[in-house]
Formats: sequence, C-alpha cells, structure tokens
Amino acid sequence: MEKLRSGAVPLQAGWMVLGAFFFATMGVCIKMGSAYFNPAELVFWRGAIGVVVLGGIAYTRRVPLATRYPAMHAWRSFIGVISLGAWFYAIAHLPLATAVTLNYMSSIWVAAFLIGGILMASRPGVSDSPSPRDQAPLFFTVLAGFAGVLMLLRPSINPQQGFAAVVGLLSGITAAFAYMQVVALSRIGEPDTRTVFYFALGATVAGAVAMMITGTSTWSWCGALWLPPLGILAALGQLCITRAYATANTHHATLLVANLQYSGIIFAAMYGMLLFGDHISALGWAGMALIIASGIAATALRKRAAPESPVEEH
Repeated sequence: MEKLRSGAVPLQAGWMVLGAFFFATMGVCIKMGSAYFNPAELVFWRGAIGVVVLGGIAYTRRVPLATRYPAMHAWRSFIGVISLGAWFYAIAHLPLATAVTLNYMSSIWVAAFLIGGILMASRPGVSDSPSPRDQAPLFFTVLAGFAGVLMLLRPSINPQQGFAAVVGLLSGITAAFAYMQVVALSRIGEPDTRTVFYFALGATVAGAVAMMITGTSTWSWCGALWLPPLGILAALGQLCITRAYATANTHHATLLVANLQYSGIIFAAMYGMLLFGDHISALGWAGMALIIASGIAATALRKRAAPESPVEEH
C-alpha cells in the first residue's frame, strides 16, 4: 500500500507534464491557424471539436453528462472562455513563449489576490486578525514575478504589441479564477470529463456568439487543417491537467503538480525557436526563469498564508 501511495505522485506528475506538452503543441496550432481565422473562430472550433471528443470519451467511460451544479459549470465556462479568448489573441500577436508565460502567471495572480484579501481583513489590535507583516515573503514573491514580466516583455515585444501583452496578462488573471472553480467542482465530486465537457460546450456557444459580432474569415482548407488538432489537443491537455489536480490528494503532490505546469513554458519556447524563429534574449530567459521561480514559491507559500484556501487543492 505504501508503494502505491508513493507511486501516485509520479503518476500525477506525468499527467501534468503531458498536459503541458499538449497545450504547448496546441499553441502551435493556434499560431498557425491565426493566419486564417480570428480568435472568435478559433475559440468556436476549439470548443466544438472538444465537445465531440469529450462526448465520445464520456460515452466510452459511461460518465453521465447530466449535472446537479449547472450554475457552477456556467461560471467556470464563462470565466474560462474569457481567459481562452485572451490567450488565443496573445498567441496570435506575441512570441509563443511570451504568450504562454503570461498565461501561466495564474499562480502569481492568485497570490496577489490573497495578499489583497489579507490586507482588507486585517484589523490592527485584534489578536486573531491576519497580519500583513506575516505575508512579507509572499509579497516579495509577487513582486519578483512582476519583475520577471518586465524582463520578459522588454526584450521581446515591440511597441505595437503592447496591447497584446496586456491581453496576455488578462488571460493569466482570468485563468486563476477558472482554476479556483475547477477546485470547487472537483471538491463536490464532479468527474473531470464532465467538467471539461461543459467548458468545451461553453467555448462553442461563446465562440458562436462572438463570431456574430466580429464576423468570419474567408474559409481556407489549408488553414482548416489546423482546427482538428487544435480541438483534440485542447481536450486531451485539459483532461490531463484536470486529472493531475483532481488526484493530488496530499499537500506535496499538489505542490509538485502545480510546479510542473511550468514545463509548458519550456515546450513553448522550444517550439517558438524551432518553428517560428523566435529569439529570446538572455534578459528574456532570465525573466521567464524568475516568473517560474516566483510561481513555484507563491504556490508553496500560499499554504502557509491561507491553509484553507481551495486553490491548494486543485
């Protein structure tokens, strides 16, 4: 039994690394497909193909798609689709590794929100009130993360890409909220297949509505070749990551899984250099490393700062 218990962590780590690889590869499909389709169209096809794939997986696994928590799934889909659309836009207009890194800042944003909540709840003179002074390590971790952003963006983004950088940061902020909702859904026993299916369904609906506003591009069969792998890789990646978090039942397993998500940045950087000729300067690499280190530290420190935080369970 002890061997099985100790072997669970490598299995969870494998799910996370595989999921990060799938998402980085999906980023390549988005980058290529963005030459033919706008972000709304990519979100729609990502969702529609995912619905088919996940519906088939649910049928094979005999997982019923009916849920008693439609409102929770609706909120997870809503905030997740905002993050998804922002990320797709950033990938289309920024170097791949830069866009992926900005999206993976969700752990740092969660830490920043936690500090803000502690500051608001602090009441000087009350013994059981949370003390902002105790959160100094977490505060400096967040500052280091944002310093990493400045180091990353300065060498790799020209002035015309500034808006895309802001959108990329938005994708990370909203991803933090989406992950928190995944935590809540896993806590109440929702199967990962069902959770990911409803997110794909939400992306399909949101993408269709957005296309009515933004319009559609001239159909290209050459560009359409990137759509099936986009949807399939997205569905598989999200299933892997959801499974990794849902099965991380110990503090150490959760930390390991959360930290290994940053392997996606390395995969994206390799793809960017090999396929798109992206050049990352020494300062840019240092910024990416600082963001990764800050994210890892923020994940570890959150447990001490807020032991009951649901984010620790995802």
